[in-house]
Amino acid sequence: MNPPFSDRLKSSLAEESALGPTSAIATPVEHLDLATAIKVSQTVSGTIGLEKLIDTLMRTAIEQAGAERGLLILPRGVEQRIEAEATTRGDSVIVQLRDEQVGAAALPESVLHYVLRTGESVILDDAAAQSAFGEDTYIRERQPRSILCLPLINQGKLNGVLYLENNLNRSAAAPARTAVLKLLASQAAISLENAALYSNLRHSEAYLAEAQRLSQTGSFGWNVSSGKIVWSDEMFRIFGYDKVASATLEMALRRVHPEDLARVQGAIERLSQDRNDCADDYRLLMPDGSIKHVHVVVRAINDGPGSIDFIGAVTDVTAAKEANQALQESEQRFRDYGETASDWYWETDPDHRFTRLTDHERLRELGRLPLTSRIGLTRWDYAKDVESQPEKWELHRSTLEARQPFRDFVYPALRFDGSLMYVKASGKPVYDAKGNFLGYRGTGNDVTAVVRADQAEAALRQMQAELVHISRVTTLGELAASIAHEVNQPITAAVTNANTALRWLDARRPNLEEARRALGRIVENGNRAGAVVGRIRNLIKKAPSREDRVDTNAAIREVIELTRSEATKNGVLVRTELAEGLPLVRGDRVELQQVILNLVLNAVEAMSALTDGPRELQITTSRSGSDHALIAVRDTGPGLAPVVEENLFKAFHTTKPNGLGLGLSICRSIVESRGGRMWASANAPRGAVFQFTLPIHPEIAT
Repeated sequence: MNPPFSDRLKSSLAEESALGPTSAIATPVEHLDLATAIKVSQTVSGTIGLEKLIDTLMRTAIEQAGAERGLLILPRGVEQRIEAEATTRGDSVIVQLRDEQVGAAALPESVLHYVLRTGESVILDDAAAQSAFGEDTYIRERQPRSILCLPLINQGKLNGVLYLENNLNRSAAAPARTAVLKLLASQAAISLENAALYSNLRHSEAYLAEAQRLSQTGSFGWNVSSGKIVWSDEMFRIFGYDKVASATLEMALRRVHPEDLARVQGAIERLSQDRNDCADDYRLLMPDGSIKHVHVVVRAINDGPGSIDFIGAVTDVTAAKEANQALQESEQRFRDYGETASDWYWETDPDHRFTRLTDHERLRELGRLPLTSRIGLTRWDYAKDVESQPEKWELHRSTLEARQPFRDFVYPALRFDGSLMYVKASGKPVYDAKGNFLGYRGTGNDVTAVVRADQAEAALRQMQAELVHISRVTTLGELAASIAHEVNQPITAAVTNANTALRWLDARRPNLEEARRALGRIVENGNRAGAVVGRIRNLIKKAPSREDRVDTNAAIREVIELTRSEATKNGVLVRTELAEGLPLVRGDRVELQQVILNLVLNAVEAMSALTDGPRELQITTSRSGSDHALIAVRDTGPGLAPVVEENLFKAFHTTKPNGLGLGLSICRSIVESRGGRMWASANAPRGAVFQFTLPIHPEIAT
């Protein structure tokens, strides 16, 4: 066993001379007694922090060696680095931490290498005079007087090197002083190693504490026999307590949710008895009423007979629980949306063959599996319109081959019971994490009712178009006499002009100029008759409804020309007030003329029975607001009775002896189908006024 430090110091001091020159910092050798050595050793050994230890070591070494400058070299892997430098300024010692590579500008490298290689001290009373190191670059250029280079060795391990030099005096390192410094070096080696271990421990603890904070995981230790419980800082944070010296079991139980308390107490009892590892999830009820979810893992450690220790970890999984709950709710919400918005889900493989059909799965669960399954088939294997609509299916298959999403693709197919249905499918391509195409996934809907309704609506629209056409032809039939008169007039005039031309040509001296004029009038009469026939043909012609830009005023003028004879025959004066610059409306020209024609003929017929008073028909156009045109037809007839006005636009309601009651109903449906409105009211002082609006064509309105 090694003798105590004080005994070793006494032996060294007895063997070495106590006489020598004073240092740059005056510390007489005779003052280096046993008490000083013990104090120096205690000063170094009592310091645990690495930086503080280095500062204390360097100051003590400079003072006790009487040196002017000192370096502390510590290993860093395979490299030696200068950790600190101490210098003197007057009576004070200045210590600066360094992190520099060892070089010839800092110290004699040959001396350092010798100490590192041999583990022995180097003491040079007159460095320049020593032949072994006299050629060292540093010694040759700096000319230091005394050098002391001590290895810091603990249990055979070199922990560093202490380098000291004095540039004023030779033989500064007296034997007694050297003995104290060697003992100081020995103690420094131990203290440096302990300080490094302590520093590493503190770093490890800091890393562990930070890791626990980042992972929201606290750790604890529990000795069952003593009842002692140790918590990490993160445990206090999780349980919502200020840090105290010692935690208790009651502190933990106080935070456990009342509904989980019995389960936790049962787990603690089983741990004490069975000594088995366990893991479970619990809830904590915090003082502010919030709830935390924690995952607890406990492991038993047998520490000798009759002693049981437990170590464990508590992870705050509240965020994960809430995120998982939110995810489940979101999944359920979208599942509800999907089930509400679609009748089934489907999946296909890369060859577009069905691998999953939820309606098929539901039937299988009910024990009603159909005789034929669509699993393994493509959509076009069982669709019923592949041959009748090849273009549609060619486009669909090209979309799939391009791996593009598709939406609302409708096709007919047979139900499992053999009845015809219409399917609307939507899907999108699916890829794995590496980008490999897996197939399609999507939804399907039974849209049979919708398709049937669309088909019925299309048939209804066709019937309405037929009815509108019949009504138009019927109205023109009422004008047969007037139309014949309108056509006969230009024909009669043409015949008269032809005879006139013949007479001018048959004269003894043919008058070619007069004949030419007569022939010109024939052309005009023919064009007039052709225009009448053209207007009638347009009204009678059966053609699909169009969406055009219509000149309202021009359409009204053509109707007036067509009905002029009828109005004249019934003594009706027709006047117009057509707004100049009226924008074009959106609609069908023939349908618009049908509405105006019906209103004009109704007005003429209503006034034909009058025995007194004027018979006047006025047609006006104007702008209604910024986006509609207003057309009004006023007459001075007998007017509308309240009962008649109420049912005026109902189908099959009529006041005419031979009327069908469809004219005004069809007129209103035409106007409303174009986004307009139609109504009737009394005219002042007598008669009725029928008005309707039509939207101005959007290109014109903007």
